[in-house]
Amino acid sequence: MRKVKIIFIYKTLKLLYTIIQYLYICKKTKSVRRQIPITTFGMPVLRKKTKAVTKIDTRLINLVENMFYTMDKAAGIGLAAPQINLDISLAVVDISGYEKNNKEKPMVLINPEILGSHGEVEMEEGCLSIPEIRADVTRPGKIFLKYHDFDLNEVTVELNGFISRVIQHEIDHLNGKLFIDYLPEEKKKEIKKQLAKIKKGKVITDYPLLIHSGD
Repeated sequence: MRKVKIIFIYKTLKLLYTIIQYLYICKKTKSVRRQIPITTFGMPVLRKKTKAVTKIDTRLINLVENMFYTMDKAAGIGLAAPQINLDISLAVVDISGYEKNNKEKPMVLINPEILGSHGEVEMEEGCLSIPEIRADVTRPGKIFLKYHDFDLNEVTVELNGFISRVIQHEIDHLNGKLFIDYLPEEKKKEIKKQLAKIKKGKVITDYPLLIHSGD
């Protein structure tokens, strides 16, 4: 009986030691969230089709955390990798800040793809990469979405309403497309001067920007 007690105590102490080690390592390796400058209209990365994510590691997880943090600090509801100057197929979405959508959970979209869509809905849109410009855009009301989770398992889901629109907007970013591409020619001419100012960095925001440095 005494031997059994000693073995039990030894295993308990060993378990406690393991837990303490784990907590110490977590404390040492805990990432510090960082607000990343957002790329603006004119940056080449915003017009490129992104590459698929093929590996999930600590670096990617930390990136996702920083993307959510960056999006939140900029009062955004969606952020795609090209908007932080990365050409990978990754986006984050969180519309739970809106009262009507407060039950919607934040989403991490890895290699997302729209398999099908239905209906048409017009709604005003804006973009963190194109500050101060908003316009009505017509998009499908319902989408059939495929994406990968953090284990790179394939997930398919049917979405409609506001979340559907936000995800379509972010997937456009992953394919080198912007919401202004949907606008009629007359509206495009109307915002041409504003776009030129954004491209030159002549825009004021309450979040850091990465400005186009080319011609």
